[in-house]
Amino acid sequence: MKRMFLAIIGLSMMFDLSAQKKVLTMEEAVVGYHLYPRSKYIQWQGDKNQLTYLDREGLMGESVDKGEKSVLLTVTELNRILGAELRGFPNFSWLDDNTLVIARQGSIYHIDVAKKQVKQKFTFPKGAANETYSKAGNMYAYTIDNNLYYMDERGNSYTVTADEDKNIVNGQVVSRNEFGITGGIFWSPDGKKLGFYRKDESQVTNFPLLDINTRTGELKEIKYPMAGMKSELVSLGVYDIASAKTTFLDANDFGREQYLTGITWAPESDMVYIQVLNRGQNHMRLNKYDASTGKLIATLFEEKSNTYVEPQSGLVFLANNPKQFIYSTNNRDGFMNLYLHDVNGKLIRRLTDVDADVEFVAADPAGKYVYYLSSEVSPVEKQLFRVEVKSGKKNRLTTEEGWHNITMSGDCAYFIDNYSSIKVPRNVDLTMNTGKVVRRLQEVENPNKDYNFGEITLGKIKADDGSDLYYRLIKPMDFDPNKKYPVIHYVYGGPHSQLVTNTWNASLRMWEMYMAQHGYVVFVIDNHGTPNRGKAFEDIIHRQCGQVEMKDQVKGIEWLKSFPWVDANRIGVHGWSYGGFMTISLITNYPDIYKVAVAGGPVIDWKWYEVMYGERYMDTPQENPEGYAKTSLIAKAKDLKGKLLICQGAVDPVVVWEQSLSFIRECIKNNVQVDYFPYPCAEHNVMGRDRIHLMQKVTNYFEDYLR
Repeated sequence: MKRMFLAIIGLSMMFDLSAQKKVLTMEEAVVGYHLYPRSKYIQWQGDKNQLTYLDREGLMGESVDKGEKSVLLTVTELNRILGAELRGFPNFSWLDDNTLVIARQGSIYHIDVAKKQVKQKFTFPKGAANETYSKAGNMYAYTIDNNLYYMDERGNSYTVTADEDKNIVNGQVVSRNEFGITGGIFWSPDGKKLGFYRKDESQVTNFPLLDINTRTGELKEIKYPMAGMKSELVSLGVYDIASAKTTFLDANDFGREQYLTGITWAPESDMVYIQVLNRGQNHMRLNKYDASTGKLIATLFEEKSNTYVEPQSGLVFLANNPKQFIYSTNNRDGFMNLYLHDVNGKLIRRLTDVDADVEFVAADPAGKYVYYLSSEVSPVEKQLFRVEVKSGKKNRLTTEEGWHNITMSGDCAYFIDNYSSIKVPRNVDLTMNTGKVVRRLQEVENPNKDYNFGEITLGKIKADDGSDLYYRLIKPMDFDPNKKYPVIHYVYGGPHSQLVTNTWNASLRMWEMYMAQHGYVVFVIDNHGTPNRGKAFEDIIHRQCGQVEMKDQVKGIEWLKSFPWVDANRIGVHGWSYGGFMTISLITNYPDIYKVAVAGGPVIDWKWYEVMYGERYMDTPQENPEGYAKTSLIAKAKDLKGKLLICQGAVDPVVVWEQSLSFIRECIKNNVQVDYFPYPCAEHNVMGRDRIHLMQKVTNYFEDYLR
């Protein structure tokens, strides 16, 4: 009676098998983008309450009140403006209500859509990247190689940094994109100052990647700071446009090997706020600095944790009150919530008083409401709420089940609600800020209605600690409950991943559907450590990556085995990256369960992984030798009993080749047979046409040894 504790959450998808007999090809399963619902790229026209999107006629505008449509710009008109021969409309964005921004062939065009002419053209030197605009200054900052420059409205370029040492990198991403870092250039609101990251990698070890595209081969070295070894040194410079001088902020709380994130300018452009995090990632200080002198003004507050503190976003100042800001953390009340503070750090109130992870969306210009996405309805859904800043009263604004992506209008009077669920391929609604739907902008038809897919179910089971573990189960095509089927257990399991969500695209992953069409049960379950379940659910993996996760995954498999149509003697497991680590962990620790495994780009030992991610979850090898020894797969190579194939991108800069090669070497030393397939020119995820070969290789392995 194990099935009694199954809690089906009422989400399943059935297909009429009598009329739909089409079977996926491998190419469709990998690059069949036409099989996923496509939604219109709808944007607000600056701060104007008018929708814009592309249609056959060109760039369209649509009024929110009456739905009146007009052609703003045709492709023919755009070609005349640009002197080009484009066949379709390129990617675009809005600078303001009347100015369209298009990038093409090294130039960025600001186009007046009313006059249908170029207002301004910025042409960048060869090699320019990271172009970042200042609306107030009407200037672009950009990088070439490791240095930073800016271009004024007349098209003149100026040098901000001139470092000849390639170990010094300016104006680019630091900390390997961790802590919510997506860029390295930060214009002040008034456009008079330019903040930028400076990264010193001179002490970081090099790792060689083999490029075989030359006659004799070539080693290309990347900087790869491994856990417990020397890391990059990050600082924040502020360049004054008028004086052409740079001041570096005195951010020295935890020595040079620290992290600087959440970079936020004060609305008045006189102060810079930084979340300064120690290398151990368990102590953060929110500091305020004088932008002109670089001096520390005050530490507003601190966050400490026995596990880790993980800042993910900057501050949001209220438009109507620049003396107050919204701050986000999961380190106070157990979930990622929003908090209102004043500029001196005083807590005014907790804005989102809910035991669920939330994500800031917008604050209206009047400062009355804050809009946020929340997992409080279900961890596998995202729903939009708003909270009144003064009273704390909240309202749910989206009601349809599923995962909602929200784009607010400039005045927050309306929002575009783009959502899907396991039942809905894609709906896009124009909605008032009260939650009232004005009209449906798009309803996407099921793009794979002609294919023979089996039943997909989302549900949950209980973990050992009583918490819910959410799963996705796909039954084979033409399912017969009287037959026994082999199982493909797909796994990732790492932090910041959530495979099981009430969304169309996540539920209908085409390779999984392909395997179900070829007679396999496909099973996926999210374990402890994954997001949208709160800090305690995530942090339990600290210093022991893979251990709790394996228990959760096996819990799911043990439940699955209780069904008579599951062949318990034919269970295979597959995953990539952290999922590759989990795959090898599972087949070596549970040889009685898993007979066949395919691991891609696997972490083998966390001592070979990078500082920022690895030390957050494992601490350093010096601090946690027992944890590193316990989780290392090197020691597990001798325990391999089943069939294992490892696939690896040979020029992988994320999980370097040393990882999987070291496991292979250990297998050889122990006379353990293992299969290995490198992709010589592929990076971490083996993308493009190579991926078709990869997934056929994975499929063949299961067909050969699990079928």
